[in-house]
This record gives sequence, structure tokens and C-alpha cells, in this order.
Amino acid sequence: MSRIGKLPIRIPDGVQVNVNKNIVKVKGKLGELTQKIDSSITVEVKGKDVILQRPSDQKKHKALHGLSRALINNMVEGVSKGFKTQLELVGVGYKATANGQLLDMSLGFSHNILMEIPALVKVEAETKKRANPILTLSSVDKQLLGHVVAKIRSFRKPEPYKGKGIKFIGEELRRKQGKMAAAK
Repeated sequence: MSRIGKLPIRIPDGVQVNVNKNIVKVKGKLGELTQKIDSSITVEVKGKDVILQRPSDQKKHKALHGLSRALINNMVEGVSKGFKTQLELVGVGYKATANGQLLDMSLGFSHNILMEIPALVKVEAETKKRANPILTLSSVDKQLLGHVVAKIRSFRKPEPYKGKGIKFIGEELRRKQGKMAAAK
């Protein structure tokens, strides 16, 4: 059995899970999400649990079993609690402002970077005096949030010498020493 796939998904209060053939719809207080699951995986709602089963122990079925369970679990968690990620812009003159769904970032290039954020993702930019700007992104869809965060981070990845770039809050960067004094 797949260690992840065999675990039942507990449905919290206020969340509805509907299964129609291989399409799973999850509705909660924060929103509604839909996911298409592979037709070889059977999804059943029994009381307050969602149970997934696979037809055989083939490698493909084992992989799909765990994947499907993780996707549905993320949907249930997203519509009940939501997901949140914080990014820190480290560098002299790095700034970010959010105007609705438009993110304007100044990251040391000759031009500002404008990025339109999808409707399911909420973005907030916080700038305090003498502190690095912080971007807070929140969404009910974990996949979409991860994709948007990866795209923002790709504009200026943290570099190993000074640590400049866009990094997660609390992320430990592996720093390099740089040039050493010439040996005598």
C-alpha cells in the first residue's frame, strides 16, 4: 500500500466534498476547488472521511494513489484554512508595491517588473523603515500559490555571496566566503 494514499482524509466541519466519476469538487468557507483525478483511482466519501483506492500494485497505480490523496487533502485544507507564503526582498533599493492584482517590483534592473497575479491569489506588500520589504501571498489553491511564488522568486534568486535576492522568510542560505587574501 502507498503510505500516503492509504490514509483517509478527514473532512472538517463546513466543508463539502462531492465526487462525480473522476472529478472531485471541494467547497468550504474560503472558496471552491475542482480537481480531475485519474480514472483508475476510486474516490469515495464515507461519513466524514474521503477514502481512495487503487486497482493494483503496479508502480503507476501506487504513484497515482499517493498523488491523488495529496491533491485532495490540499484542496480540503485550502478551502478550510488557506495557504500563506511570505517572501523577503533582500537588497539595496529593492521595493515592491501591490495595487490590487498588479505587483510592481523594483529589483535592481534598469526597469520595474510588473506582474499580474491570478484572481485566486491575494498579495500584500509591506515596507517598514530600515527593514526589507515583505510580500505576503495567500490562496486556497496550493498549486497555484506555489507556481506564483516560484515565478516571483525567479526574477531575482538569492545569490550565495551577499544573500541579495528574493527569499522565503526564515530560509537559510548557504553562503560562500568569496575572495580570500593572497597567500604569502
